[in-house]
Formats: sequence, structure tokens, C-alpha cells
Amino acid sequence: MLPSYKTECAACHVAYPPGMLPAASWQHLMTRLPNHFGTDASLDPEVVRSLSTWLSANAATGRRAQEAPPEDRITRSAWFVRQHDEVPAAVWKRPSIKSASNCAACHTGADQGDFNEHRVRIPR
Repeated sequence: MLPSYKTECAACHVAYPPGMLPAASWQHLMTRLPNHFGTDASLDPEVVRSLSTWLSANAATGRRAQEAPPEDRITRSAWFVRQHDEVPAAVWKRPSIKSASNCAACHTGADQGDFNEHRVRIPR
């Protein structure tokens, strides 16, 4: 993983693996950092350029890259919805989880890029 990606992005949330979104989504997200899901996540232009290049080079391929998810949200992508279809909507609202974007709540190895379903622990 690119060190600046972990430094900059993981400061606020899990540094989502680039393969979770197609290149077009990463480019949209990187050009809209001043309003990144309601937060100003602006970065130095050189850092943005470097991260954008790396994210595009490591973005989703195959079925995951066929279409950008609504609002470029990982949690609204077809593969995410399919992988989490057994999770009841009420689970995402638990105080210990808060939302589907809080991967680390259930995927204890998310910060290391480990999303293996055999290691999922859904908190109460």
C-alpha cells in the first residue's frame, strides 16, 4: 500500500483497498476532496496527483470495474451489496457499527486489507 495513502486516508477511515472501486470512481473522489462525503479532506495538489495515479493503477478490474456505484460509494456497489446481503439493515444501525462504511467494526483485519469472511465478528 502506498504510504501516503495510508497516512492521509486512514487518518479518518479505513484505507479502503483500491480494488474496491473502479478507476473512474477514484478519480471522482479525488477531484472532490474539498467535499468528501460532507467533510473537507483537501490535500496538497502533489499528494492528490500521486494518490490519484496509484489508486487508478490499482483500481478494480473485471466485474467490479464494469460500472461505478451510485455516488461512488463502496457500500452501494453491486459486489458489496451481494457480499453483505445476509446482514439485516438493523445491524448497520447498531451503535457499535454505525454504518456499512465502518468496515473495521466487523472486519477486524480491515486496516491490514483483510476482509476474509471467516474472520468477521459482528458486534452486538
